[in-house]
Amino acid sequence: MADSDGEYVDDLTEDEINAHQVTRGGISGAKSSRRRGAGQPAQPKARWEDIQRSWDNVVEGADGSISGTVVGLLEAGKRKRLLKDTTPLQRGIIRHLMLVLDLSLCMVEKDLQPTRYLLTIRYAQEFVTEFFEQNPISQLGVIGMRDGLAVRISDMTGNPTDHIIAIQALRPQEPKGLPSLQNVLEMARGVLFHTPSHSTREVVMVLGGLSSSDPGDIHQTINALVTDKIRVGIVGLAAQVAVCREIVVKTNDGDDSAYGVVLNEGHYHDLLMEATTPPVTRSEQQSTSSLLMMGFPSRIVEDNASLCACHSKLTRGGYLCSRCTAKVCSLPAECAACGLTLILSTHLARSYQHLFPLRNWVEVPWQRAARSACCFACQTRFPDVPRDHQRPTTGQEALNKPASGTSPSSRYECTVCKNHFCVDCDVWSHEVVHNCPGCQSMPPPEASAPGHSNGVNGSEQETAMDID
Repeated sequence: MADSDGEYVDDLTEDEINAHQVTRGGISGAKSSRRRGAGQPAQPKARWEDIQRSWDNVVEGADGSISGTVVGLLEAGKRKRLLKDTTPLQRGIIRHLMLVLDLSLCMVEKDLQPTRYLLTIRYAQEFVTEFFEQNPISQLGVIGMRDGLAVRISDMTGNPTDHIIAIQALRPQEPKGLPSLQNVLEMARGVLFHTPSHSTREVVMVLGGLSSSDPGDIHQTINALVTDKIRVGIVGLAAQVAVCREIVVKTNDGDDSAYGVVLNEGHYHDLLMEATTPPVTRSEQQSTSSLLMMGFPSRIVEDNASLCACHSKLTRGGYLCSRCTAKVCSLPAECAACGLTLILSTHLARSYQHLFPLRNWVEVPWQRAARSACCFACQTRFPDVPRDHQRPTTGQEALNKPASGTSPSSRYECTVCKNHFCVDCDVWSHEVVHNCPGCQSMPPPEASAPGHSNGVNGSEQETAMDID
């Protein structure tokens, strides 16, 4: 009896045999294309043939080590968050946000280490700290989803310590039941309904499941969110859900960028921390400027303890309300007696940086690196310029090039003061102080010229931007 494999091959034509052969391109690919003829379309590449492997980016140096590549990867990771759009836009710096955490049974999965539940609790604490660092005059509340119900974790307040303690209390508990999008959105809508009109109303949700146990029609809840001008952002831990995308699109004026699905632990952290930046004001009604009365109290130290108006606890110090002289423990806060918003001037200054962000610094090529030997801010020495790159370039091509990644010379230049900085000072200037050390050390000009000052987008003379 003849071999069955041989009979099967004999029955096929030459083109059919070539179509089932897997090639890697090059000579074999060219031969197969010649067999098919010029009139027949080429076979598409398989998806696995274009895979990008991380070890292909590792390049050995002249000494045989990979330390240069490792330093470059670390530097690229530090600047990854800095390379964002710094166009000055009107934003609501007074925010009221509800953080929704999924506490259902789907959070016990271990695709995110150690588990979705434990990682979410840790990231939620970091989110609270970062949120109040970036938005000191805003308020936050935390809600959970468990057993098809909405569970209140912490009330709307401006004290980050209360939220962190409440979130830490969730660690010994076990996830159970199913999530309910409608119940949690209705609770968040009820809390945000009484917030003032000059602030933003936002909901940031962490959803681990692919289903929702709702008691009614969720589309009615979506329409109510749009009517109340509440924006919803969702971070999915499993896959994209159609109803979640619909919620985000309808509540964000057709923009779906607030909905993301995590790929790994680092991506999860990045998606969650994006919500710490105030949202852009889109509607004309929200763009209308309004006056808000605030008080700037001074700290006092008492010889004898007295009750505070916010917690009714005995303390020896605090802040006196500038209107009714009631004592509060910490700032920012709202006076429990007269309702006046009490803040410090530093809180308002930290919120102002979102309206006029510090512009991205540009990479300095080797040809222009000879003019600096150390960082202008921390005096850290830069790598020596190679001999074949010591000739300076002519023109402004490198200066006008937008920031795209790491600098080969480890130097980054402010486009205003033209000073060179290291990557650590670049991160520190953009994420902590939000000011350029070189521009701050320059003497004040006799007459302020229109344009960008202190490396910040926008100027004090411009009136297009108003603080809500």
